[in-house]
Amino acid sequence: MRRFLAAALSFAAIPAAAQEPTRTEMTVRGDTPGATYDRRIFTQFAEHLGHGIYEGLWVGEKSRIPNTRGFRTDVVGALKRLGVPVIRWPGGCFADEYHWREGVGPRGRRPVKINTHWGGVTEPNTVGTHEFFDLAEQIGAEAYIAGNVGNGTPQEMAEWVEYMTAPSGSLADERARNGRKAPWKVPYFGVGNELWGCGGNMRAEYAADLTRRYATFVKAPAGTRILKIAAGANVEDYRWTETMIREAAGQIDALSLHYYTIPGGWPPKASATVFDEAGWAETLSEAWRIDDLVTKHSAIMDKYDPAKRIFLAVDEWGTWFAGDPGTNPGFLRQQNTLRDAMVAAIHLNVFAKHADRVKLSAIAQMVNVLQAMILTDGAKMVLTPTYHVFMMYKPYMDATVLPIEIKAPWYNKDKWTMPGVSASAVRGKDGVVRIALANLDPNRADTVVATVPGVTAATVTGQVLTAGTMTALNTFDAPDAVAPRPFAGARVEAGVVTVTLPAKSIVMLELR
Repeated sequence: MRRFLAAALSFAAIPAAAQEPTRTEMTVRGDTPGATYDRRIFTQFAEHLGHGIYEGLWVGEKSRIPNTRGFRTDVVGALKRLGVPVIRWPGGCFADEYHWREGVGPRGRRPVKINTHWGGVTEPNTVGTHEFFDLAEQIGAEAYIAGNVGNGTPQEMAEWVEYMTAPSGSLADERARNGRKAPWKVPYFGVGNELWGCGGNMRAEYAADLTRRYATFVKAPAGTRILKIAAGANVEDYRWTETMIREAAGQIDALSLHYYTIPGGWPPKASATVFDEAGWAETLSEAWRIDDLVTKHSAIMDKYDPAKRIFLAVDEWGTWFAGDPGTNPGFLRQQNTLRDAMVAAIHLNVFAKHADRVKLSAIAQMVNVLQAMILTDGAKMVLTPTYHVFMMYKPYMDATVLPIEIKAPWYNKDKWTMPGVSASAVRGKDGVVRIALANLDPNRADTVVATVPGVTAATVTGQVLTAGTMTALNTFDAPDAVAPRPFAGARVEAGVVTVTLPAKSIVMLELR
């Protein structure tokens, strides 16, 4: 470790053009397969925030923008191609004050409220329960409903669950009158959101008691099941995790964790697009923290749940920068560069390492908000570098994790030091072994030499995501500036895979 750190520090003084490639040695343990890489790790998050719902997803049936029952066909099509497994809705902090009855019935009669959390703009409640489930069905995703513990009641929560899921009864009749006779499936229900903050500024003990109470009344119809996800900790609040799982384990199936990558700290003030190498390094170093956080929260959960019945749901993560210039600060609109793609790859690789406990994660957010998959402007749409990372990792869904042992060089800039290569590997349901590699060093290539015991491979192919600059991004005028390209920099011979990993790149290999 010290030898690699010393080497990284000495290389910092050498001009980029003169630097030799670094070297990474790794073993992909095809002979000792691990846990399943749960497809729900690719969950998306859609909150009533800025243009995340309205304009980004919903344009209305009468819009000139092509749509299906109000939802724009280009965005829905892109999300469907991504294979989004689950969508979390309606928040976030918005869920902490959301009253479901305001979003059902004739749209023209629904109350118009002020979105007090996000921008102080009006919320027309045009997209409510029926519209959300239509969106989920169009995309082919399951529903993760976030309930209101903040200023709602257990009765209100119980009635919403019954309205959505009951096959018969007065609420089922009301649902039918509103256009849906058959009940919906609600596989996942969030018992509150961020109870330590916007969900009520609660103490951990009080939040655990409320979670026990509210969860008691989230009841599934006979023959069905609703997994209850408790509002877990913020970043390194390990006491919150311990209190919640100790006191409420009997009433919950999962515990959430929220962690945002925020260079410069809170409140977010760094630019999403204007940054130097120090800004690149700080952001990626902060992203790497997710490994330590998941490790420590998981250890606490192991203490009370050694069988790992309760899973960890990292259901808010991603970059958070200052909003794009000229936009409403409360809309959290930010562009998305190659740096964001690296942050996504780091997280997805870390989740492979912790696949025995992490069974769901949700990047924030799906469209037009924070580290979005998609950006829109009127009729225009562009896929972000982060979207392309998720597409590259799509074959990880429900694959078997192959543990890795890795000895990577350190990358450092100023005070920011981290492993220079992030990696993971899986054996897909199709039998193909895939290895994901991310070279975080923006200046130097890396030669990866990987042994693969338990894997028989004659060929290796791949894709690479990179660009000429750290700040490269996709725009409506240049939508493919950062997009995957075929990769020919790998070879396999005698059970050894050798890869020339370009600087600032993400590579997905397939061994056949």
